[in-house]
Order: sequence, then structure tokens, then C-alpha cells
Amino acid sequence: MKIFDLSLYVVLDPDLCRSVGMVETARLAAEGGATMIQLRDKRADRTSLIETGKALKAALAGYGIALIVNDDVEAALEIGADGVHVGQEDMSAAAARLAIGDQLIIGLSVETEQLAHEVDPGIVDYVGVGPVFATGTKPDHKQPIGLDGLAHIVSVSPVPAVAIGGLKMEHAASVIAAGAAGLAVVSAVCGTPDPRSAARALIQEIEKARP
Repeated sequence: MKIFDLSLYVVLDPDLCRSVGMVETARLAAEGGATMIQLRDKRADRTSLIETGKALKAALAGYGIALIVNDDVEAALEIGADGVHVGQEDMSAAAARLAIGDQLIIGLSVETEQLAHEVDPGIVDYVGVGPVFATGTKPDHKQPIGLDGLAHIVSVSPVPAVAIGGLKMEHAASVIAAGAAGLAVVSAVCGTPDPRSAARALIQEIEKARP
């Protein structure tokens, strides 16, 4: 049975995490209350990605949080990750499901209401909706949708949604009010000198925002 919590979804960035390291950043974020971790490194070759992923898996053991690999099904399987996240230009969600089977989590990026409408809940477990705001951690991102756009997309999604794109602690209440299950953040945790404290502050704001 797939159990996961989208409340505070930390996406690791190799550049922003450089001073602390991706594995230690993830461990500290988990200590602070992060509920999911995504390994995203578009420049790494598969061997390096798997090596990092296995180190992450070991570091996160015991925290009870899901480790997701961005856009590489083979690496996710080799790592023993909990799932994979694919974008609209990556492997299709249907192909990813065929490759990883029924037990692992699949997340899918959606930027429009139409894409959200088309999500098959028999294949996709959650959607990443955004970018809500412009962000420097993904320079090729689509046009920001804003909080109103987030609310519209979340309202038509047949699966839980996590908001992503330029999100900081001060956005937590608005994102939860828009109907998202949580926030996906990069620089708000990875780009900080103390990922544990950053994650703790974020999760407190998220919990406070819930009815």
C-alpha cells in the first residue's frame, strides 16, 4: 500500500546543497519534519545518481518518509526508491507505471487545468502543480500560474496536489488555502545554512495553515 505525505516535499538541488551536501541536507530536513524528499540532478550520469540515491536511502531509513527520484525510472528501481516523478516532457506516466509496477509512487508535473483533467488516478498518485511563482532553480520553467491558477488546477485534479515554484514560508497559508496538500520547496531548504531549522519552520507554518 502506497502511503505518502505531501506536506513538506523537499526537492534536492546539487548546486544549492553543495555547502552541506545533498545527503546531509536531506537528513537534516527529515529531522526538521520534511515529509518527502526528491532527488533531482539533471547533470548527473546514472551511476552517480544511483550512488547518491543509495546514500540518501540509507540516511533516510527510520524517518518514514518517501524518497522520490526525478525522471529516471531505472535509477529509481536500482536505488530502491519509493517512487519516481515525471514531467510532461519526460517518460509518460503510463510508461513509468509499466516499468515500476503497482507498488511505487508516481508523481506528474501539471501546469494547466487541461493537463490536470487528463490525469489518470489509476496511474498517477499525486501531481506537482506549478510553477506558482518564478524560480531560479528551474530556469526553463513554464509561465508562473500564481495562487489563483494553483487553486483552479487543484480543484480539477483527481489526485492530491503539491504546489511548487518559488515557494517560501510566507506562502504556506495561501497554498494550503488553495487546496494543495503541501508545498514542494528547493531553495527554502537547500539554500539555507540550517536545513533542519528551515524545514521545521516550514512544517509549522503548513500545519498552522490547516483547518
